[in-house]
Amino acid sequence: MLASSKRIEQSAGRTVFGNDANGYAEGRPDYPARVYDILRTTCRATPSTRVFEIGPGTGQATKRLLDLGCAVTAIEPDSRLADVLLAKCKSKTPGRLSLHIAAFEDVDFSDEKFDLGIAATSFHWLEQESALAKAKRLLKPGGQWAMWWTIFGDSSREDEFQRRTRSLFANLWRSPSHGSESQVPFALDAETRKAQLRGAGFASLSHELIQWTTTQTTSQVLALTSTFSTVAQLPQTEREILMKRLERIADLEFGGVVARNFVTVVYTASCRSDVS
Repeated sequence: MLASSKRIEQSAGRTVFGNDANGYAEGRPDYPARVYDILRTTCRATPSTRVFEIGPGTGQATKRLLDLGCAVTAIEPDSRLADVLLAKCKSKTPGRLSLHIAAFEDVDFSDEKFDLGIAATSFHWLEQESALAKAKRLLKPGGQWAMWWTIFGDSSREDEFQRRTRSLFANLWRSPSHGSESQVPFALDAETRKAQLRGAGFASLSHELIQWTTTQTTSQVLALTSTFSTVAQLPQTEREILMKRLERIADLEFGGVVARNFVTVVYTASCRSDVS
């Protein structure tokens, strides 16, 4: 059996990224500004908004929500990532950040209700039906839900670096974000994502694709790549070999500066005011 047919277990998402928490914080780029426009407009995120965030990691989206003035309850299962999040956000959080170091499935909010729930490049690590049902239960009538992902490679406009290095990743284990054997990335499977949202009782569904291009130095390419679950879970020797190969290609064939095409997909939905 080829390694590419093997899948990383969903439970691995609770621990694999914390092995290098500072590297994760430094390697992951922010989401496009359009994501936060959607949160402000469609999801009505304002200084009075109470938000729960599933799997904030080191706080890329958390920090921006706090900048908007929101009060954020973050649920992060890995204490190592949570420590970095707190260090990054503590100056912004006088009474506005609450952190639960636990898996989303295990947190009991009792009767607490929120205006907005979000999951930024994290929801594929959860069992969809039960997690969406719980997310909906946590929202007030009329509350909003947003989940989004950045895919680090746009198949509709494949860049030269992606084309050149694709074979290096071909035999790695598959993340849940890779989707099914049909090769459709989880985030881009809009039909399934929307069907699951409807099944959980959400309404006013929408999704938007945000295509963007960024330029990365060799060190930035390596920093980002090291945060991929498929790479982070490799034995150290294999990981070092992969990174050296990427480094040589970026330096020798691209002059140390690489243009990358990425895509971020955002799904939003509402909890109907006539439904509890």
